[in-house]
Amino acid sequence: MIINRSWREQKIMLKRRFAILMDLDFEYAEGQREKMMERLSQKLKKSRSELDLLFEELQTY
Repeated sequence: MIINRSWREQKIMLKRRFAILMDLDFEYAEGQREKMMERLSQKLKKSRSELDLLFEELQTY
């Protein structure tokens, strides 16, 4: 995946799209990105592959 947007931009876009998301949902310690992705997956009720597609989609806006 080619990343065109900063992490900050992606978080803002997701928070606008999904009102239930908060800054805390995006926090993770170095090397713990997978835990954050699992948390987002559970909160949004999306599979990991759906979540990956969502992040890819953010790069096209």
